[in-house]
Amino acid sequence: MEVILYKIIRKVKWFYRIFLSWIFSHGLESAGHRPYFGKDTVMLGMKNIIVGDNFIMNDRSRVKAVESNGSEIFNPQIRIGHNVTINYDCHIAAIQLVEIGNNVLFASRIYISDHNHGTSSFQDMKLPPVLRPVVSKGPVIIGDNVWIGEGAVILANVTVGNNSIIAANAVVTRDVPAFSVAAGVPAQIIKTVTS
Repeated sequence: MEVILYKIIRKVKWFYRIFLSWIFSHGLESAGHRPYFGKDTVMLGMKNIIVGDNFIMNDRSRVKAVESNGSEIFNPQIRIGHNVTINYDCHIAAIQLVEIGNNVLFASRIYISDHNHGTSSFQDMKLPPVLRPVVSKGPVIIGDNVWIGEGAVILANVTVGNNSIIAANAVVTRDVPAFSVAAGVPAQIIKTVTS
């Protein structure tokens, strides 16, 4: 009896995820072939999000194209290429642009954002963080064939070049050239591969 119950529960979960993926893919600006969305995933501002073929977003991950904050209005874009896998508990947010290339693999607990709550000015720092204006220093662009390790953070106005690796727990605040490995807090280039 337990085996039959287990099989029924697995089938119900499978149908739920297929249904959830169908709902999300029809709400997006554009969705490629066979997107997959895990349980407890969140997609906000879906009309401003594009995902390519074979997109996978695992459980508890969030992708947010933030259109407004109080009286502030934004025109966000999140563009994700083909064959991108976002693992568990990741968070991607944009008020301007986050662009992710093809064949990018995310480990878990990754944070990518093109904006901050306020600046480090005296005036902004006097305000409670929730009341500070939301500002972007520039877009986040991640190239093709990039591997982003567990717990990494990629902040605004950063380009990660093609075929690069972002090490676990790195905090990326500057551009990473193609074929490079970045690690540390703040991230530094620890290796560049040449042919």
